[in-house]
Amino acid sequence: MYRQNTKEEESAMQQNGRSPRQGDRRGVKQADRLLKMQGKLDRGPVDFKTHIAEQESQILAVGTKDVIAIPPTQTIISAIGTMTKYGFRRLPVIDPGTKKLRGIITSGDVINLMGGGDKFRLVQVRHGGNLIAALNEPVRAIMTQHLETLPVSASLEDALSIITGKKIGGLPIIDNDGVLAGIVTERDVLGVLASERSTLNVEDVMTTSLRVIDPDNAIFNATRDMIQFRFRRLPVVSEDILYGMITASDLLMYLGSGEVFRRLTTGDVGEVMALPVRTLIRGDLVTTAPENNLNNAAREMLDKNIGCLPVIEDSKLIGLVTEFDLVKGFAEEMS
Repeated sequence: MYRQNTKEEESAMQQNGRSPRQGDRRGVKQADRLLKMQGKLDRGPVDFKTHIAEQESQILAVGTKDVIAIPPTQTIISAIGTMTKYGFRRLPVIDPGTKKLRGIITSGDVINLMGGGDKFRLVQVRHGGNLIAALNEPVRAIMTQHLETLPVSASLEDALSIITGKKIGGLPIIDNDGVLAGIVTERDVLGVLASERSTLNVEDVMTTSLRVIDPDNAIFNATRDMIQFRFRRLPVVSEDILYGMITASDLLMYLGSGEVFRRLTTGDVGEVMALPVRTLIRGDLVTTAPENNLNNAAREMLDKNIGCLPVIEDSKLIGLVTEFDLVKGFAEEMS
């Protein structure tokens, strides 16, 4: 592993997707009204420079400069182990000699490999379904090579435009020679924007059109849905009661901890993917209420190092609010 330091890049998909935002349960999208109005006060354009220290590179002041990166020849299972150890959703892949960025491996790539996406062919076709053999392939076999990046001269506004416009959770920062200089994530941006007082509540930005899964359903069905609908997480619901969440990070941890190999007898991927979803569910579920203010929700996510909060009303799940939702809500309100 090639590393420049051990500073944590961020917490817990998505590669990178979520369902389109729908109207709230009252049938009226309150956020649309608020965001189209000028507001009570004409605050003018937000000066992002007031939120961060003046440095040579604004984007490096927001993001992380000391990034753990790996070479293209490192095995997939070793990369997963590193992501699990540090709680990363993504790892930049660099040339070990020049340090130039060659790609990135994300939790989404791993789910694609495990759950029936185009990268599942590596397991199914090249290795005849043998999971252990596939995971010992080099990361270049599944890494994302054509990716969005930012130059060191970029501003916070540049990062915000790509994150909200293209729903990308993390952007490598490169210098003029293509050398990796840092990374900026949704979480980094949220930490800056959350200092602005918001008038919005969770119900104004949450996703209400949810796809859920039963705890006894197979892991394969969960990962297939996450790939097809570009979700990083799925609520696990039993008889209308929230049982837990299954996330891209949960699957990474399942692989990276070695638990998956203790359950294998033949090495076939079908053994693991046929296990029930409840196998991956952890007990530390944190929820929020629809009337909770965006600042409070952001603080809870940042403090507890989580990327999503299920929204509960009258003991029932009515929506999800994610880091992306909060970032977009703050940004639109301040624009």
